[in-house]
Amino acid sequence: MDEEALTTLAFGSDAGSAASIPRDGTPRQRLLAAIVLGARGRYATAAAVLDPLRRGRDPLTASLAASTLASHRRQLGGHVAARKLDGEALLAVGLRGAGERRAAGLATTDSPTTSLLPATASSSTPASSASRDSPGSAPAEDPNGLDLQGARADALLGLAADNLALGRISAARRLSIRAAQTDRRWRATVRGGWVGAEIELADGQPEAAVAPARLAYETAVACHAQRHVVKSGIVLGVALLAAHQSGARELVLTAAEDAEKYELDSLNWVAARVAADLEPDRAEEYRFRSRQVLHAVLRHADPCMMRIARESPWVPVGPG
Repeated sequence: MDEEALTTLAFGSDAGSAASIPRDGTPRQRLLAAIVLGARGRYATAAAVLDPLRRGRDPLTASLAASTLASHRRQLGGHVAARKLDGEALLAVGLRGAGERRAAGLATTDSPTTSLLPATASSSTPASSASRDSPGSAPAEDPNGLDLQGARADALLGLAADNLALGRISAARRLSIRAAQTDRRWRATVRGGWVGAEIELADGQPEAAVAPARLAYETAVACHAQRHVVKSGIVLGVALLAAHQSGARELVLTAAEDAEKYELDSLNWVAARVAADLEPDRAEEYRFRSRQVLHAVLRHADPCMMRIARESPWVPVGPG
């Protein structure tokens, strides 16, 4: 499978048409393959592809691989593990100026800024620099954000989501704002909308969560990014439901149908659980399907993901 086909699967309108995903090829092809594998819930296979990439010599590929692996950890609630990877991702591509250093918690010791990165990551700051960028690793500017600018935004948004899950709402807001300033293209806008909505929901402001969630959904739809449309539909549906606004049911049920259609198991089990709350007459059917898909996902998880699932308060690994 060539790079164009993999890109379409990862970011385009045909999110689940391929019967099998290759694990070889160029570093960029392997990265795209891992993104697709993770979306399908094939976490162990994706991790086996991503680990060598994040340890490779090209800092851009290493950063994108670490951010991708972090997102997989977060999908089952592994925010502590994800935070380390997101810190690694940001450090791989370097930090631009004092403002970004403060946003990442790497300012001087007299700064009052709370550290947002794990200590193990912040201690390695001198090793990471934008000067390590390899000009041959990817196009100077990639429409899907697989470039230096997009890698920084991915890492910052990942850290925002990690800090939010750890109860650090103010830190999450700062990181989210910095990510928006770093990259304003479609994928960063969509992911920023997800994080922005989650921040407002966590802060007890469901009405404020609707706008960023809607922006994410509308942007994904306009870009025909099927995988992002599915997740954005779930996020917007949850925001509308929390804000007691109409439209949640149709969005979530459509997302559940599309997750099933495109074999997006990482989203399928979540969509089904949300749908159960919106469809009382079919609640048990949706809950059963959610458990069924989650069981399949865990069968294809690596040991780290299995441990995360067992410890996660919102992943139902047992019966029911």
